[in-house]
Amino acid sequence: MTNKIAILIADDHELVRDAVAQLLRAEADFEISVANDMQSVQAAVVTHGSFDIVLMDVNMPGMNGLEGVETIVAANSPGAIVIFSGQVDNSFVMNAIDLGAKGYIPKTLPLRSLSSALRLVSSGQTFLPIMDRQDVRASQAGYNLTDRERSVLRKLPSGMTNKEIARIECITEMMVKMHMRSICAKLNAKNRTHAAMIARQMSLG
Repeated sequence: MTNKIAILIADDHELVRDAVAQLLRAEADFEISVANDMQSVQAAVVTHGSFDIVLMDVNMPGMNGLEGVETIVAANSPGAIVIFSGQVDNSFVMNAIDLGAKGYIPKTLPLRSLSSALRLVSSGQTFLPIMDRQDVRASQAGYNLTDRERSVLRKLPSGMTNKEIARIECITEMMVKMHMRSICAKLNAKNRTHAAMIARQMSLG
């Protein structure tokens, strides 16, 4: 028998929380718990142990933005944290990923797609919707990446380290870092993870 995926839905909006919980409880491979604020999330993790996934609204009472994300990421280790919100910008999402969150599920995502996204996270992957499609298309003409930069960028979505990229490209790690700085500047990417996401949008991954 396959072990169930333990999911904690943390949201102070009762209608949203209960609707999502009801939907996911209909799936045979999910075990669902709920919480409505930061304190109850922490209590649930202590009582239950780490959940496979904490699906967490970042605007709950007591969250305090990214500090709350970092706190729950540490408390629920080695389980995953997924941001669940309709009111966060791309910068917040990418910072949350840098802090250890394993994805972002917008509340606008069709409910029928939610279970698939959660199974993806449970398998060890990071779930991110395609964000800023229009901005990406509009700015593609100004990317002006060199052939080397495109080659380096193409390797980011697979999770290669600078050392691995340097070996394949036959350049030094320092040169990889220099190319990464140039890539981020040209793509207006906030960090390496953001650049990798743009690479996927550009179909370079």
